[in-house]
Amino acid sequence: MAKILVADDDDLLCEVLRFKLENMGHTVLVVTDGATALNSAQSEDFDVLILDSMMPALSGMEVLQSLKSDPATSKLPVIMLSARRGEDDVVKALRAGAADYLTKPFMPEELVLRIATVLASRHPNDSHVKS
Repeated sequence: MAKILVADDDDLLCEVLRFKLENMGHTVLVVTDGATALNSAQSEDFDVLILDSMMPALSGMEVLQSLKSDPATSKLPVIMLSARRGEDDVVKALRAGAADYLTKPFMPEELVLRIATVLASRHPNDSHVKS
């Protein structure tokens, strides 16, 4: 299964995501600020990052831009998870390299399917990463 980094400062949301993803067999690391998200993504090998856009220390956009500008992390798929629904926010994130963008509130099953799609595109021959 996949190793997933979840970066969001909403503790309840993080626990729901951890529970859902771990029950599917994924390994999940939860962090609650942008600086820790960036450090974790740079120091460990994750299959996907679920990234909130508004967090303490560094914003999700700052984390995304840093990851995409670093050759060591530029291929890490990032799914933005945000309360920001504006077209400008979505387009800016996608142009910066986000693999997907999902607005809050969201259906957990929809996020699970989007994760599966991103993982399948990253590892097309690995059936073990599909949800």
